[in-house]
Amino acid sequence: MLSFAAICPHPPLLIPDIGREDTYRVQNTISAMEDLARDLVRKKIDTILVVSPHGSVFIDFMSVNLAEKLIGDFSEFGSDIKMDLQNDTELARYIKDLSDTNKFPLQTVSEPLDHGTMVPLYFLTKQLDVAKVCQLSFSYLDYGKHFTFGEIIYEAIQNVDRKVAFIASGDLSHRLTPQAPAGFSPRGKDFDKILIESLEKNDVASILDIDSALIEDAGECGLRSIIILLGALSNVNYKFEKMSYEGPFGVGYLVGKFDF
Repeated sequence: MLSFAAICPHPPLLIPDIGREDTYRVQNTISAMEDLARDLVRKKIDTILVVSPHGSVFIDFMSVNLAEKLIGDFSEFGSDIKMDLQNDTELARYIKDLSDTNKFPLQTVSEPLDHGTMVPLYFLTKQLDVAKVCQLSFSYLDYGKHFTFGEIIYEAIQNVDRKVAFIASGDLSHRLTPQAPAGFSPRGKDFDKILIESLEKNDVASILDIDSALIEDAGECGLRSIIILLGALSNVNYKFEKMSYEGPFGVGYLVGKFDF
């Protein structure tokens, strides 16, 4: 059953071995992620499901990772940290089966973990002894399809006999400052503000209707992950809590949880 839901950013520099002297600039984000980890322990979570923007992203179908072992490392970021996690293949196959039943476009893959998945898991699995992982990626289908995918995932989660945490991995605007990695847009801050305020108001319709030009100008990577999560929560009475938001490197890092 769905027992926990949150939005997490995924910059590798959150990890001290990678960010080193710069981690102090994202301490609010790190502290919020550590708070989420403690929440998972309190709720005795069995499986962490992560939707990442950086796995296999296809144009016209979502993907679910069916590798028996979910393995990855941070070598491309200059770190020797490795991950070796057990896949919740039962849940992954259930999502695939329900997608097929609903004629929803979902492709299975077998691949290493990406940093969009590993960064949240670095924090969230530290205190969980036996948690399994289920890893999915979004697509370039329309936002309505992403919302529907979330509803399918929710049905699958509700039919497995364990407590599941749903994590939407994604950063907000990548264009908050002139030094931002994707360049600067004055509309980047507007996008982040609208998204966060809409989450706090439980105004899903406004999120689904954010102007496409604003989304493009913002240069975000987390909106689709968030919409999938909102689809999963569409029949849940929840309250969104912004735990932290900051953008010291020109990218918006939001940590938030949905209490229900």
